Amino acid sequence: MSRSRSVAIVTDSTAYLPREAVARHGITVVPLTVVLGGTAFEDGTGEAARRLTRALQQRQPVTTSRPGPAMFAAAYRAAAEAGAEGIVSLHLSSEISGTYDAAVVAARDAPVPVRVVDSQMIAMALGFSVLAAVEAVAAGGTPDDAVAAAVKRAESTRAYFYVDTLEHLRRGGRIGAAQALFGSALAVKPLLELSDGRIEPCERVRTASRAIARLEALAVEHAGTGRVDVAVHHLAAEERAMQLGERLRDRLPGLVDLHVSEVGAVIGAHTGPGLLGAVVSPR
Repeated sequence: MSRSRSVAIVTDSTAYLPREAVARHGITVVPLTVVLGGTAFEDGTGEAARRLTRALQQRQPVTTSRPGPAMFAAAYRAAAEAGAEGIVSLHLSSEISGTYDAAVVAARDAPVPVRVVDSQMIAMALGFSVLAAVEAVAAGGTPDDAVAAAVKRAESTRAYFYVDTLEHLRRGGRIGAAQALFGSALAVKPLLELSDGRIEPCERVRTASRAIARLEALAVEHAGTGRVDVAVHHLAAEERAMQLGERLRDRLPGLVDLHVSEVGAVIGAHTGPGLLGAVVSPR
C-alpha cells in the first residue's frame, strides 16, 4: 500500500512492476491466475513463467483467470485496516480482462472510498501509470490527483510489440480471427499495438529482424527528445530484449528509467514465446 494523506494504491499483477518498486512504495498487487495442465499458478512468479514456456511449446492447455471480487475486497479491507482513508485501484484494460469489473464489484462494499480505474493499458504501460499515481500521492495529492496523474500518463504512453505468431492471441480471443489472418500469409511477421485498450495490428513486416528494427524505430519516434521512461518486455527472448534495451538507451537522449523484464504467465499465455515489446511513456 502506498500511502500519503492515507491514500492507498492497488494494482494487479499484469502491471509487471519491478519488485523493488512495489516494496519501496508499498503498492498492493492483486494477482491474476494462469492454469497450466490443470495446475493453477499466481501470475508474476518465476515458476509460472518457466512452466508456461514449456507448456506452450508442448501445446498443453493454458488458461488464465481474473481475480475474483473477494480478492479485491480483502485487499481493500487490509488497506483500510492499515489506515487508508481512500484507495485508488488501477488495472489492465477491461477490453482484455474482467479484472477491472471484479474490482468495481468489490469497491461497492469497501470500508473506505475506492476509485477504480480502467487504464486501457497492460504490462508496464499500466505500471508507469501506477507509478505516476504513487508520485502524486507522495507529493500530498488526493485520490482525484492520483487518478488524474495515472490517466494522463496512460494517455501519453504507447505499447508496441512483436510476436512470432498470432495463434496464441487468436486462441485466447484477444484478437479477432479475421485480423489474425493477416499474419498467416507468406509468413508475415506482425507488429501489434495497444489502441483504445485493445490489441490491434500495427504493421506487417516480412522478417523477424525487420519487425524488431521497426519496433525499435516506433519506440524512438514516440519517445522523441523529451523525458521518457521505457520498458522492454519479452517471453523466452532475454538476449533479444537486452539488445533492444541497449539500443534504445543509446538512441533516447531523454531516457530516465529503462526496465527490461520477462512478462508474466498471464500475458505470455496469449502472446507465446518470442514476444518482444516496447513500452514508451513520456513524463
